[in-house]
Amino acid sequence: MNVPYNALLKKAASFTSRHELCRWDAEGRLKTWGATREQMNSVIDYLEKEHYIDEARFCKNFASDKFRFNKWGKIKIAQALQLKHISESVYQPVLDAMDEDEYKSLLEELLQKKAREIKTNNKYEKQGKLINFALQRGFEYEFIERLVNSKSYETGPDVRD
Repeated sequence: MNVPYNALLKKAASFTSRHELCRWDAEGRLKTWGATREQMNSVIDYLEKEHYIDEARFCKNFASDKFRFNKWGKIKIAQALQLKHISESVYQPVLDAMDEDEYKSLLEELLQKKAREIKTNNKYEKQGKLINFALQRGFEYEFIERLVNSKSYETGPDVRD
């Protein structure tokens, strides 16, 4: 299917003005619209030049959304960005700029909620389950361990050593 270049450019510009995309997402979208490799490269170069696509801006928005709405940690966010073929040099400054107090507060909130759901009478088993839960959410092990060891996540007198 041969799609005229101008039609692709107009459609892509319209779409990217309404949706934040990275280069990899834009390539996928253009493929579904029937663009050739040459058209794809040309359209994406234009979109980047005109700031319809900006990987740093995409990373900032993506990381913010995944942190606030999905409650993901930095590791899981970084992995998702790597799957979108975004360079570490682009996403790492965004992750480094995340507010540490807000990050810690979110993890504490998640751990407190999870601790109430865990049914065990063994303190160490509970800590292990909390650590595994936080690791699956993408938080850093050292950060989790420090927090779990510094806080008491027991829900009552039935939890013992």
